[in-house]
Amino acid sequence: QVQLVESGGGLVQAGDSLRLSCAASGRTFSTLALGWFRQAPGKEREFVAAVNRNGDSTYYGDSVKGRFIISRDNAKNTGYLQMNGLQPEDTAVYSCATSRALTTGLVITRALYDSWGQGTQVTVSS
Repeated sequence: QVQLVESGGGLVQAGDSLRLSCAASGRTFSTLALGWFRQAPGKEREFVAAVNRNGDSTYYGDSVKGRFIISRDNAKNTGYLQMNGLQPEDTAVYSCATSRALTTGLVITRALYDSWGQGTQVTVSS
C-alpha cells in the first residue's frame, strides 16, 4: 500500500498559477502510474491528468489540456501538477492517486487507481 499526501493548494485569482505536489511513501513510487483528479461541490470526480511510471508519457482531460502539466520525480517519490491560467471553473478539491496496474503506459480509468490522497483545495476567484 502507498500513502499519498497532497500539498500546494490555495486561494488564487483567475489567471494565476499553482503547483500541486503529491508525496508518496510506503511502496516504490517508480512502479506506480500516477493520476490527478478533482471534484467540485455537487459534481462527480473528474479526471485531470495522468503520467506513466517512467514519466515519459502524459495525458490530460479536455478541460485542462494546454494549461496543466503533470510530472513526477521518482527519485523524490513525488508527483506534481503545474496549473497555469487558472479559472473559477477549476475550483475543486484536487487529489492524486496511484495505480498498481501492470503497465508501463498510461492509466486513464479511475477504477484502476487503488491508492488516493486526502486532497487539497484549490479555489480560484474571478
